[in-house]
Amino acid sequence: MAASNPLPHNRGHLLWTAEDGPSRMLLSSMDRWVSTILVDDGIEMPFMGGSNQSTATIISKGDGLIVGTSMIDHLIQIWAPSIQISWFATDGKKVSAGEEVAELNGDRDTLLGMERSILNILGQLSGIATETKRWTSLAKGQIACTRKTIWGLLDKWAVHMGGGFTHRLNKHDALMIKENDLATMMPELVDNNSRIATYLQEVEISSVGAFLEIEVREEKEALTAAAIWNQQEVEDKPKLVIMLDNFGPERSKDVASQITEMGLRECVILEASGGIIFENLTDWYECGLDVLSTSALNRGVPPMDLSMLLN
Repeated sequence: MAASNPLPHNRGHLLWTAEDGPSRMLLSSMDRWVSTILVDDGIEMPFMGGSNQSTATIISKGDGLIVGTSMIDHLIQIWAPSIQISWFATDGKKVSAGEEVAELNGDRDTLLGMERSILNILGQLSGIATETKRWTSLAKGQIACTRKTIWGLLDKWAVHMGGGFTHRLNKHDALMIKENDLATMMPELVDNNSRIATYLQEVEISSVGAFLEIEVREEKEALTAAAIWNQQEVEDKPKLVIMLDNFGPERSKDVASQITEMGLRECVILEASGGIIFENLTDWYECGLDVLSTSALNRGVPPMDLSMLLN
């Protein structure tokens, strides 16, 4: 894949940084999901604690990256303030099978009531981060997730912690024009190539957000988008992200070569999406693209195997 400058798909710093931890945006998401997870498990009021004190240890039963400790801290602060937790592995820390992740001290009934929700959160997010790390170890700085998520921003946080790119944080974070958008915006035009050309000549740059991306299904559409964007005389014009949807490695390589030969490569970022799996990741190395986006980072990923043992 092409060597790339910092890509606009890298939005994870808006969710979490090593210096400051979770942002307000991420904390709000944590709060919404914590409430839902606990209520679905029959917990509708905070635990008040009791006198029967116990100690519990969370242990990893596999190797991977731990993510979700900030969310558990938030959960305990609101829903079980009598519990004290000491982390041996915080967000982003690599652990091995058999390693202790945390120790919890508190009322036995509270620990038992929270056990499954705590393990579900840690397991889900750590599993995504671990899978993302597997991908990014082969293609560092070039793997992004999509908006096909299970837990919304939490999935994207876990991807970020695994070294992947979040892509758009939500629909309004950046402007992505897909086939349905073009069809509904310009139904009077007969084909998507004409719609793409018209749209890119009229788009207001100040309204696109973090970046502007357009999805194409045909080679001609990609070449048209690059050519029209190159002609736009706009001050501080950003690069246009062209997403090659279900092109595959060989077809994507051909499009990238044509755009380069036309002298248009410097004004665009080339992204491929659709049908991208880990087993075929090396097939994309020589395609001349900047980024691959896939939901395989976070959907259908096995959670990290963790257990909580009460002493």
